[in-house]
Amino acid sequence: MQHVLRQILSAIAAPDKTDPINDCPASVLALLPSHPDPLIALAHSKLHTFSFASVPVCWRRLYTYASIAKAVALIEHGLAHPDGCDTAPSGTKRKRDRDAVRGPSSGLSGEAWIDEAVKVLDMAAIMAGAAGRGEVIDELFSGLQSYLKHKAPPQPKRPRAEKVWDSFPVARNIELSKVPKIQYPVQSATAPSMQAFEMHMETAQPLRIEEALDHWPAMHERPWSSPAYLLDKTLGGRRLIPIELGRSYTDDDWGQSIITFKDFMQRYMMPDVADPSKLGYLAQHDLFAQIPSLRNDIAIPDYCYTVPPPLKTPGLTTAGKPPPIQLDGPLLNAWFGPAGTVSPLHTDPYHNILCQVVGKKYIRLYSPNQTNKLYPKGVEDGGVDMSNTSEVDAEAALDELEADFPLFQQAEYVETILVEGECLYIPVGWWHYVRSLSVSFSVSFWWN
Repeated sequence: MQHVLRQILSAIAAPDKTDPINDCPASVLALLPSHPDPLIALAHSKLHTFSFASVPVCWRRLYTYASIAKAVALIEHGLAHPDGCDTAPSGTKRKRDRDAVRGPSSGLSGEAWIDEAVKVLDMAAIMAGAAGRGEVIDELFSGLQSYLKHKAPPQPKRPRAEKVWDSFPVARNIELSKVPKIQYPVQSATAPSMQAFEMHMETAQPLRIEEALDHWPAMHERPWSSPAYLLDKTLGGRRLIPIELGRSYTDDDWGQSIITFKDFMQRYMMPDVADPSKLGYLAQHDLFAQIPSLRNDIAIPDYCYTVPPPLKTPGLTTAGKPPPIQLDGPLLNAWFGPAGTVSPLHTDPYHNILCQVVGKKYIRLYSPNQTNKLYPKGVEDGGVDMSNTSEVDAEAALDELEADFPLFQQAEYVETILVEGECLYIPVGWWHYVRSLSVSFSVSFWWN
């Protein structure tokens, strides 16, 4: 691994002439890779000066390169001193040079250097999108995964009486949740052929697809229903993830945070330790770009490679907005959280196949022709366009709905409870409300 680390540092120290990082001041680049901490701080300030789409590429590259340099230094030091002890005497030139490179993180005890290296790399992926160096970050994570695997002591047999979460308590959660009675079911089909699916798309109606995920490893040999498996795939739960805090992004107490996967599991997913009054949700996150090994557990549904009908087809719309750019391939997002998390009534600019891997979700859908009864929001403070989101809480008390949104009760809808192994096709422009009835792990595939 040392050879790989040296190669990575050499590449960072001498970037290609066409690398956008060269647009940063030469005085800044001169500090790479020897002084990563002040460069991370500088790049972080630049990331918050602009909107994400407007951040000059050089600053995202700098954040990524400096983060990689810091992680490499941490890993080198950790491998050399696995017990956390540093043999460099205090005040020596070697220790001063080391502290200049590694900053206050050197001298971390035990495996804390791994925690810090993982944090630094994940922040580069989350904050700067890895800025063209995703493969390098993945290589470092793979090296850490191998290191942990080979150094881990044999696991003792667990006493039978010991409580171990081998799977999420899905059934228990469902019993405690409010499960709606389905009155207007979504049309369903069992693994339709591509031709049959394309013909259905012409109707511009949702479709529940049964027996669609039987071939996914995430359903069987590499089960996402196993907390132990997910913790292993996230370096013992060390990987950082962005989560939403609260029931729904339309609620006043909604917020966001970045925490470790293990903390997320302990705080929000496990009944013995989680507070049911508090909700955390990994929502609409490209987890598979961040953790490619999880991407190998699923497959893009073949239906995403069909050609959708034109938007002028009755029942399809982008709500008066220009059509989004043509995608090169489906956009994947993960949705992972406890019972009670909600995606409020909203529309998306793409066709969607929502795949249910773990647990159950209640989903209600409204055709675009019902929009005038759904009370879309407008442009909110700060210029944020929320017109794709309804003001209505779809499952609010009847008297509240009648008082505040009298037309809503007249809106026609279809609904379903999506269970493990099923998919739901949601046509572009269709309004949909989603509530988790249990611990739930879903994957959405947007395409056009």
